[in-house]
Amino acid sequence: MFLVTGGTGTLGRHVIPLLREAGAEVRILTRQTLPGHVTGDLETGLGLDEALDGVDTVLHLAGSPKNDDQKAAHLVRAAGRARKPHIVYVSVVGCEWIPVHSAIDRGMFGYFERKRAAEVVIEKSGLPWTTLRATQFHDLTWKVAESAAKLPVMPALAGVRFQPVETAEVARHLVGLALGGPAGVRPDLAGPRVYPMTELFRMWLHATGRRRAVLPVRAAGGAYKAVRDGAVLPGPDADLGTVTWEDFLKIRA
Repeated sequence: MFLVTGGTGTLGRHVIPLLREAGAEVRILTRQTLPGHVTGDLETGLGLDEALDGVDTVLHLAGSPKNDDQKAAHLVRAAGRARKPHIVYVSVVGCEWIPVHSAIDRGMFGYFERKRAAEVVIEKSGLPWTTLRATQFHDLTWKVAESAAKLPVMPALAGVRFQPVETAEVARHLVGLALGGPAGVRPDLAGPRVYPMTELFRMWLHATGRRRAVLPVRAAGGAYKAVRDGAVLPGPDADLGTVTWEDFLKIRA
C-alpha cells in the first residue's frame, strides 16, 4: 500500500497515475474530505494514524511556504507508530548550500531552508528513507514569470541561473524510487539546460506573445550570493531530463 501526500498537487497529479499503472494500491492524503481520498492534516497530525494504517511506502510530496519540518515531523511520528514505512521525499537542489541567516535571506530563499529542515527530520526518524532533490519545475518557472509579468517591468535576479526540469520526469524518477528500497539521498535531478533567469523570462514573453522589458536586479544577503554562485544548479553526478524550457513552452503556450 502506498500513501501519497500532496497527491492533488502539480507533482502528485503525475505520480498517482504512474503508481496505478505499475499495479500499486494507492491512498491519497488530503485535508478535505474527498471521494476516494483519506483525510488527514500534516499541520496538526490529526488523522495520520488512520491514513498510515497498512501502508508500506509513503511518497511525501506535500510542500508549502512554511512549516515543512513540522509537517514532516508529524508524518514520521505517525509512521513510526505504524509499520515503519519507507518514506520517499521530494526536496530541492541547493537546500543544503544556501545560507539563510538574515530576514532578507529568509524572505527570498526561506523555502530552501525549510526543505532542508524537513530532510533532516526524515533522515533522523529511524525510518527507511529516500530523498530526491530536483531543480525548479517548468510549471513553477511559468508561474514565477506570469506573476512577474503583472508588473510594468519584469524584475529578474541578476546573475542567477536555473536548470528547470519537467514535472513528469520528476514523477517518473520518484515512482521508480518508491517501487524500490530505501536509498538515502539520490543524485540531483535537473533539466537538460542552464538558463539565466533573464533568458527564462524573455523566452516566456516570446512564447506568450506579451511585451515587457526584463530588468536584471541585484539583491542583498548571503543567500542571494550563494544562488548567484550556482547553489541551485545540480551536482556533477546529476541525472538530467530531456525536456527543455523551450519544449515546455511550445506545449504550454
